Amino acid sequence: MAVLLLLPLDDKPILRFALFMIPYLTVGYDILRKAFKGIMNRQVFDENFLMGVATIGAMALGEYTEGVAVMWFYQIGELFQSYAVGKSRQNISDLMDIRPDYANIEEDGQIEKVDPDDVEVGSTIVVNPGEKVPIDGVIIEGHTTLNTAALTGESIPADVQVGDEVISGCVNMTCVIKIETTREFEESTASKILDLVENATSRKSKSEQFITKFAKVYTPAVCYSALALAVLPPIIRLVIGMQPMWGDWIYRALTFLVISCPCAIVVSIPLSFFGGIGGAGNQGILIKGSNFMETLSQVKTVVFDKTGTITKGNFVVSGVHHSTMEDKKLVELAALAEAHSSHPISRSLQEAYGKPLDLGRVSDVTEYSGEGVVAVVDGKQVAAGNLRLMKRLGITAEDCHKVGTVVHIALDGEYAGHILIADELKGNAREAMKALTKAGVRRTVMLTGDKENVAQAVASEVGISEYHAGLLPADKVGHVEKLLASSTEKDRLAFVGDGINDAPVLGRADIGIAMGALGSDAAIEAADVVLMDDDPLKIAKAIRIAKKCMRIVYENIYFAIGVKLACLLLGALGIANMWLAIFADVGVMVICVLNAIRCLMVKNL
Repeated sequence: MAVLLLLPLDDKPILRFALFMIPYLTVGYDILRKAFKGIMNRQVFDENFLMGVATIGAMALGEYTEGVAVMWFYQIGELFQSYAVGKSRQNISDLMDIRPDYANIEEDGQIEKVDPDDVEVGSTIVVNPGEKVPIDGVIIEGHTTLNTAALTGESIPADVQVGDEVISGCVNMTCVIKIETTREFEESTASKILDLVENATSRKSKSEQFITKFAKVYTPAVCYSALALAVLPPIIRLVIGMQPMWGDWIYRALTFLVISCPCAIVVSIPLSFFGGIGGAGNQGILIKGSNFMETLSQVKTVVFDKTGTITKGNFVVSGVHHSTMEDKKLVELAALAEAHSSHPISRSLQEAYGKPLDLGRVSDVTEYSGEGVVAVVDGKQVAAGNLRLMKRLGITAEDCHKVGTVVHIALDGEYAGHILIADELKGNAREAMKALTKAGVRRTVMLTGDKENVAQAVASEVGISEYHAGLLPADKVGHVEKLLASSTEKDRLAFVGDGINDAPVLGRADIGIAMGALGSDAAIEAADVVLMDDDPLKIAKAIRIAKKCMRIVYENIYFAIGVKLACLLLGALGIANMWLAIFADVGVMVICVLNAIRCLMVKNL
């Protein structure tokens, strides 16, 4: 085009027109084609129609340079848009990479590569180092280290061995393992996560819904306004005896059309949400739609379930008190006495003992429901249980002033001390509460079925401002209902649970967040936001991502509308020419698209 401007073609208008049509059609062919198809399909008013009418009009008026420039710069804007969408899709694609291409199935000692869809439940599959686990299952042979970064966003590996459950999407890092599949491929974790991400863009936020409705009304309105601007002033000038100046007013109308093109808003707003969802997914935070992104940004109250959310849900021996013998010996006697029980307390004692149990040392076991057990261990009578068991046996027990489950031990009718079993707090639970405060959360609440003293101790230790203890699942829903009733529409409530027992509450809250939900169907189905690892700090990060995304969305809306209104006024008054119109359209779109790309940058939030 620069060469054409230098050629002496003013005295050869036909040649000048023909030469300018070459770059015009080269650059604008697809835009004109889309505009024509829209007219044929009775979907006239879109950005392609606006660009087509404006540039054809400019060429008809002899403004060849402006006509070609509008098409040229519009295509540059489209290029920026494609790049931004590509970057957003790349983040989604990185997450999509968890989908395996094949499974190694073992039959009659032979290994065969098959499509994961063809693997039945109960089949044995082999996963070599460097390969993805294709289907959920249980390890039946081997031990290895798994990389879960594609699912959680964290690079910390997990060690697994025979009997451990593994989920699809993890990468085997060290040794060959054999897995017995427990689900079909389509029901496996990787498939469910991918379906969730792929469907996220179908759930539109209020901002996106507004923009869609706005574009449907706005585009026809500016087209008719441009037509009125081209026709009415010349007619009025004719009526009052002045020169109509048709060319000047048509040029103003065409400039008006280029300025009015809503590309910046229509493109950048969905792109911002798309980028935010992709960036969050790359960090192991799955947000099911832009509507949930918008709600998450308005969260002011966060309600927590305790077990599995603030605590690990893993009961361990945290102390031995008032013992008349070595602590290890008391734990050993208690573990052997409880050896035949399947109660979680028994498992905690066995883990604390840390050795295989020799059941030959145990005889004459009597279990008292809700109280404990009495057994003979190495020829001595051992009683292990709560205060009620001690009272039954007429043994005076010592109180424990620590918070947790107390197992009192008596040896041959004499009190021997007690063992404290407590649920472990997650390592960064306190930091998570501080991070929520910094993220703008005003109120934190804990709901639990545990006793008052346990709830009080946990809430105090992690810094939760309010707690309610001794609750059944139905009671938790009731408390959430009360909290919702006391909050405004812009002060939203989020409930955080492990997604297994808390489905009713997750569904009732403004936004349900399931954390530590790796492999949990209930979590993926019930929650609006799924945190794929066990880190409570990710809750605050999810809120910060949502706030950044919404801030960028509103920046783009205000900037685009503000610039366009100002330029439309200048265009109607004849002050703005086609070059300013190009900036108002393409320039604003490029700025908004580049701003929207910032939604991808969430790693250090």
